[in-house]
Formats: sequence, structure tokens, C-alpha cells
Amino acid sequence: MATGIKDKVVILGAGCSRFGERWDCSAEDLLVESFTEAITDAGIEKKDIGAAWFAHHDDMVGMGKGGAPLSMALRLPNIAVTRVENFCAGGSEALRGAAYAVASGAVDIALAIGVEKLKDVGFGGLPPRYPGGLAPMWAPSGSNAGNFAQLATAYCAKHGVDAAELKRAMAHVSVKSHDNGVANPKAHLRKAVTMEQVLAAGMIAQPLGLYDCCGVSDGSAAAIVTTPDIARALGKTDLVAIKAMQLSVSNGFESQSNDWDGSYFHTTRIAARNAYTEAGVTDPGAQIDLMEVHDCFSVTELVAMEDLFISAEGGAVRDVLDGRFDASGANPCQIDGGLKCFGHPIGASGLRMMYEVYLQLLGRAGVRQLASPSLGLTHNLGGEPSMNVCSVNVFGLHG
Repeated sequence: MATGIKDKVVILGAGCSRFGERWDCSAEDLLVESFTEAITDAGIEKKDIGAAWFAHHDDMVGMGKGGAPLSMALRLPNIAVTRVENFCAGGSEALRGAAYAVASGAVDIALAIGVEKLKDVGFGGLPPRYPGGLAPMWAPSGSNAGNFAQLATAYCAKHGVDAAELKRAMAHVSVKSHDNGVANPKAHLRKAVTMEQVLAAGMIAQPLGLYDCCGVSDGSAAAIVTTPDIARALGKTDLVAIKAMQLSVSNGFESQSNDWDGSYFHTTRIAARNAYTEAGVTDPGAQIDLMEVHDCFSVTELVAMEDLFISAEGGAVRDVLDGRFDASGANPCQIDGGLKCFGHPIGASGLRMMYEVYLQLLGRAGVRQLASPSLGLTHNLGGEPSMNVCSVNVFGLHG
């Protein structure tokens, strides 16, 4: 009977580059930036790392395929490097691979790292995918903003929410994240915005305006993981442990069944339930102290609050407007600024989320530090509402 990896793996060190328009850097430079912080934090040498997992989404506009680009950039000692890609959950997938390797006993210490260099390609949004001849057959006219705008429309229809009220709640999500991002020197966007600015901004895909959409960015993040015993032998005392790592992937249900109404993410609910079971969380709204969720669009964050069972179904709009997810609320969300202020260098985002939770649990988040958090959650959602992958991970102090 599988028991999961709760408390079997701890984060020995973590690092994160500054996100933004990093014209002065290559993707390799960004990898070195996050890795240098992580290995310094871990207090080890490169020769101590037994294997690495490398998240990089778009090889056609990035570093190419395979693990060699990471090994060469970091001059790793000819260890195994596995390149992973799973849409926007790639960074979390790298961490899952490294953590499972340590939990299995295959290696003592493993590296998870992700990077994307998107600003150089010239697109205002994510670079287009290249599925060859399949594109006209199954997605002739879709766009990310258009797909997630339909999520907002379906949510309103299901729960009888007034469109103007949903628009105000989405605006609050963006204002909250920008307020948080101001305090984070590694964020791409560090400027507060007002409700009036957000509501008056140009429309991208009704009802999603400019400030409802996260941007693209350049960035990298990394984690080095090991067992609690090895970490203590290296002199570590306060240990951040992985309490749960769960992934759920669409199987066609959303687009092939009338049971799905387009108002929620089926995979998030499955991954969340499994993660809470693995972590021993019985009341997530009361037990989860902070969250980093996939706010590619403001409505995605709002709906995620229900799919993660933090808000009651149909209750997220009121919870958002009441400030429940603000820095001073009961369940702070995107305390570092989120995708909204960091942008979304795809391979790095999941690890960037973990980095913030790690700092917060250790009391090392500086001016944005929350009061004594003990349990944090990260949530990645890749793809679109009707076809996606979802990663839900729980972290807490070991013991």
C-alpha cells in the first residue's frame, strides 16, 4: 500500500533569479543565478549532487532538447540529468522527480531547476505551440485569454454571479497581487495598481482586461532536496519538508462529457484531495497558512480557491472581496506577487512558488514575512480549462 512521501524529503536549499526582461542574460546565466543561491543556501558542493531534473518548456525558442544544456551550463559532474516538460507544471514536475529519487533512496541529494527565456522571442504573450498538422483539426482559433474568459462566463452562469461583481472580484485579485509584488525585489512588476485602473483597463477577452492577465518573463528557480537525516548531518536544524506532491492530468472527461460545465478545474479537485490525504490535511481552509496558486488570469486564482476547497462552491467571489486572500487575510495568496507580478517563465514558475513558501516557513521572507506560517501550498495549472495538468504540493516544517 502506497503511503506517499510525507516528511521523507526536505528542501536543503533553494534559489530564485530576479524575474523580468533580462536582456543582459542568457537562459544559462539565469540557471547559474538561481543555482548559485540554492547551493550556497544548501551548504554543499556540486560533487554532492547525485542527479538533476531540469524543467524547460519550449525547446524551440530556448535551450534545446535534453539534459545536456543544464549539465553544461552548471558544469555538473557528469551526473544524470532528466529534462521534464508538463505545460505550466514543469517546475513542479522537476521537484517531484528530484523528491521521488531521494525518497526512493536512489540518490542522497538531488537538484530540481527550471528556466525559461521568453522575452527574447518577441511575442507579447507565450510563444505559439507547433503541433504541426493537428492544429487546424482541434484548435483552429483558440487563445489562452479566450479559453479562460469562457471559464469566467461559465462560473457566472453556474453560480448566478452578477458579471459586474465577478469583474470587481477579479480586479481585487490583481490589486492584491500588485500590492504584494511591490515588496519583492525579485518580481518583474513592482508597481501598485488601483481598482479603478484595473476596471478601466482595455479588454483582452471579455471579461478579462489587461490587468487580469499575467505577462511573460525571463526567470529561473531551483531547489536542492535530501533526506531529513542527511540535512541534519550537514548542520541544518529548521527543515522544510515536502508533505505531499500530487499531479492530475486530464483524460478527455472535460471535453467529452456533459457532466463538466466549464466552471471549474476537474484536475485541481482531484490533485487537491489526493494532496490533502497524503499530507494529513483535514480542513484546508483552517490549516493552510499561505498559498501560491496558478494565477495566469485573475479568474483562474478565484476559481482555484474553490477547487482547492478553501472557499465553498460559489463562495470565492465574496471571500476575495472580503480580503480573505490578502496579505492580512486568513489565507494569504500570492504573498510574493504571483504570476501576475513575476510573469510566467514556464519551466521556472512551479519552483518559484516553492521558493516563496520555503522562505516563509523559515521566516526569511523579509518585509513580506507572514506571522509564523506552518503549512504552505503550491498549485500549478497547465493547459486550458478543457485539457490540463494540475500539480498540488504541500510543504511544512519537518516533524
